Amino acid sequence: MLGAWARLRGWRALSTGCARCAKVRSLRKKREMSEKQLTRYFVDHRRVCVVGGQGGGGANSFLSEPRKEFGGPDGGNGGDGGPVILKVDRQVKSLSSILPFYRGASGVKGGRRNCFGANGEQIYIKVPVGTLVKENGTVVADLAKHGEEYVAAYGGSGGKGNQFFLSNENRAPTTATPGEPGQRRVLHLELRTMAHAGLVGFPNAGKSLLLRVISNAKPAVASYPFTTLNPHVGIVSYQDYEQVAVADIPGIIRGAHQNKGLGLTFLKHIERCRFLLFVVDLSVPEPWIQVQDLKYELEQYKEGLSKRPHVVIGNKIDLPQSQANLPLLKEQVEQRVIALSALTGDNLEELFLHLRELYDDYVKTEKSCRQNLMKW
Repeated sequence: MLGAWARLRGWRALSTGCARCAKVRSLRKKREMSEKQLTRYFVDHRRVCVVGGQGGGGANSFLSEPRKEFGGPDGGNGGDGGPVILKVDRQVKSLSSILPFYRGASGVKGGRRNCFGANGEQIYIKVPVGTLVKENGTVVADLAKHGEEYVAAYGGSGGKGNQFFLSNENRAPTTATPGEPGQRRVLHLELRTMAHAGLVGFPNAGKSLLLRVISNAKPAVASYPFTTLNPHVGIVSYQDYEQVAVADIPGIIRGAHQNKGLGLTFLKHIERCRFLLFVVDLSVPEPWIQVQDLKYELEQYKEGLSKRPHVVIGNKIDLPQSQANLPLLKEQVEQRVIALSALTGDNLEELFLHLRELYDDYVKTEKSCRQNLMKW
């Protein structure tokens, strides 16, 4: 009866479970979003204009009290404008939340009785680990550690009150200066993946599946090429609690150094990797050609990039054609070849051991470099 009466009156019947059901539906919808739909949420470059806060103006006033009519100037100084600060946060994975414009908080104007104005509050912009800050094409900051800060724009200084200009020659100054404007800068933020190892290979070579197997990352996996549209970083943990970060770089194609297939967008993430894992598909004819092409693209993009410590991973060893191509691949390449199957998990132990060897060599090299710097 109540429902019929509500329909007659034009009202919509409400249930207590609507909010809960709507929340469940929204969560289910988020889970079903593909990586291609999520591409717009991953942004690795952003142009932002930052302006420091305006300084507060100085006050122009004179003290006047009972039995002290001419107490002299008592105008306080204005507060400084608030700066705009870039702060690294490991929870932030993209530059998509960065707005195109930021302005710091203005300082408070000075008051009577020598009261100084409050400084403007600092504005923090959270950026991911591995953010490069460029100004006019020049790198001005490399934010590579969690919690690291960089002052993008300083706030303006507060103005001086008339009490500041008190002197023996001028006992009643009426001068008060306004606050200075804040610093204005146009910065270019560029995100480059921070990882120890980088999985480099052509599309559909099995990089994403390999990363899912050896780490805690969950990149999208499918049977068609260009499944990975954004870099993914996974952590490989060892029994001694050491952790190695491995990045799944989207597929590189021939001509990537000429920006074919968004090649430059993908290649720049490889620059921050300390050593490389070339992943090739053993089931294709002449898989060693893939290694040669990958090294050529890396070398054309940046000289010396292909000469970093690396190993060749022959994936899909479970396929019949791969068994015949494996000895030919070892003959054609000079580097060590690790044959495995990310699908079945065959020979993953050898990859874990060699990955740790590469990481230990990197740590030793870093320590020796620090010691040499301390000696100088």
